[in-house]
Amino acid sequence: MANVALSEMLLAAVKQEAEKINASMRADLARLTPDMDELLIEVLNYGLFNGGKRIRPLLVVVASRLCGRKDEEAYQLGGAFEYLHAATLFHDDIIDQSVTRRGKLSVYQKFGTIAAILAGDFLHALAMATVGRFSGQAGLDVFCRATTGMVDGEFMQLRNTKRHNLSELDYYEAIMGKTGLLISAACEVGALFGGGDVRRVAALREYGVHLGCAYQIIDDLLDYQGDPAKTGKAVGNDLAEGKMTLPLILALNKASSADRTRIMQILGDDVDRSLCIEEVCTLIAKYNGFAAARKKAEDAVAGASAMLAVFTDKNVAFERDLLEGLARYVLTREK
Repeated sequence: MANVALSEMLLAAVKQEAEKINASMRADLARLTPDMDELLIEVLNYGLFNGGKRIRPLLVVVASRLCGRKDEEAYQLGGAFEYLHAATLFHDDIIDQSVTRRGKLSVYQKFGTIAAILAGDFLHALAMATVGRFSGQAGLDVFCRATTGMVDGEFMQLRNTKRHNLSELDYYEAIMGKTGLLISAACEVGALFGGGDVRRVAALREYGVHLGCAYQIIDDLLDYQGDPAKTGKAVGNDLAEGKMTLPLILALNKASSADRTRIMQILGDDVDRSLCIEEVCTLIAKYNGFAAARKKAEDAVAGASAMLAVFTDKNVAFERDLLEGLARYVLTREK
């Protein structure tokens, strides 16, 4: 099948599944709304239904099918991962003081810090209850490990903000907590829900690790090279906040002493880094930091695809192709 045709099929399938996931989440909220505060309902609807790609719940649904289970409850279970993801975004935007999210005011900017924190807490509790309901203690254990790991990753990132000598290994440890754990957990919980054996559960868990790695690297590239009209964020936002991401780390590894010194000056506390973004982009490109980071993302996608080799049954060929296509999509996304 031509790549174009596969891409069109992938996008159509993802769109269809996203609509089902949205419908399931709306039904979840409808069951709860009679007893909920009106402001909470407004905050949740604003924060949850704002054009997200629903990748994490999609992974739950597809993983469960790959392991032999095809029923509507997978959409409800998948919704739990979107609830947790949204909760982290509500809180992250407060931490990072992000004014916008996906081209709209962030939740705390629109409704206030207290409302955003409380709505995030509500979604976290709803997510845990949903996972426990549909996947039992085994799934809840995976989910809770991911949650605690994500918080640990945020503390690591907080500590690393003041460190300008991060290694590539430091970076990977941080992004595993920031992005990889939740994506990997979505795959693993979906596989457990589907009744997968140890081999298949492990394969899907590792697929998620590789996919999460690629996703975050591309996210970091988009921060420098993305179109703000599509990403909903200003170019160089990470640099402006003093964050060391992979393109910069890889460039620093090859930079001359003079250029390295200049970059370190820009990363200093007494510099308005937002005025130096173009200069840093030029230096990263000079030392092939962007190209090298993209190659790392491509390697991660190849690793994700390799994990799917255990799924040889023709009955799940479409689901396997969907996950392979999703991994390739990560490399081409623009937001």
